[in-house]
Amino acid sequence: MKKILNNKNLESTKSSSNKNIEFDKIKTTNVNILLNRVRLDQKRTLKKRIFFSIILASLVGSLAFYFYLI
Repeated sequence: MKKILNNKNLESTKSSSNKNIEFDKIKTTNVNILLNRVRLDQKRTLKKRIFFSIILASLVGSLAFYFYLI
């Protein structure tokens, strides 16, 4: 009976150590994915800001030109 119990304990420790190793690998992958998302979000917000700045500048310029002609 002792041998069976010892084998079960060894198997459980092996599986728990394997789970920890797998969990660590998943963590680093998730961090990299999150960092890539942050970078992509920063690029998107920069593009949006540039786009709206151009639209605002053209609107102000066209209004200024219109009132200059009047």
